[in-house]
Amino acid sequence: MSLDSLGIQHLPLFIASGWLLNLTPGPDVFYILTNGLRGGWRAGVVAALGITAGCFVHIFAAAVGVSALITASATAFTVLKWLGAAYLVWVGVQMLRSPKPTNAPNLIATCAGTDCASGLKSLKQVFLQGFWTNALNPKVALFFLAFLPQFITPGSAHPTLAFTLLGLLFNLNAVPINLGYALLAAWAAQRMGTLKRGMHWLERGAGALFVGFGIKLALSAKP
Repeated sequence: MSLDSLGIQHLPLFIASGWLLNLTPGPDVFYILTNGLRGGWRAGVVAALGITAGCFVHIFAAAVGVSALITASATAFTVLKWLGAAYLVWVGVQMLRSPKPTNAPNLIATCAGTDCASGLKSLKQVFLQGFWTNALNPKVALFFLAFLPQFITPGSAHPTLAFTLLGLLFNLNAVPINLGYALLAAWAAQRMGTLKRGMHWLERGAGALFVGFGIKLALSAKP
């Protein structure tokens, strides 16, 4: 089945736009950078994978019409908005309260399972926080609902399939960019290996940003 028969149009523009959008800093990018700085490349990569997994939720939800429900129902949007805002604030507070690093940049990478000393996060926790950071943000769902149809031919015979394929392509195209952010942060952590105090304050700065993102989401009106 060809792209024309699916009703997908302007694919090169879609790919280029997706890359530019994913390069734009936001909660997801700051989450990846923070974990890469604090825990090295493993933590950064796991954070990126968690974000990617959360994005799949929005893609399939939008394909089956959940995003349309959020758009049409002020109540549904408000409930999800407050859940997402509360979670972003909670993640930010956890960053603000994080312990000072003692063996940077391998804190998270060497902390396996749930039995972690000094309140350090395991890779499982890093992944799940990344997943929920994305999955609980209703603006991601509305973004897909607004962005993807622009690349689907009006009157397409397979709009749901075209929507799903474009969503998957968008998410997969984001993977190398997110991994790039993770590796960049890990590289910076290696270069800053002796500046543990500075890394601690960087994480606190990211925590403050997450609190700000949460407040901004809580105060936002339904698009």
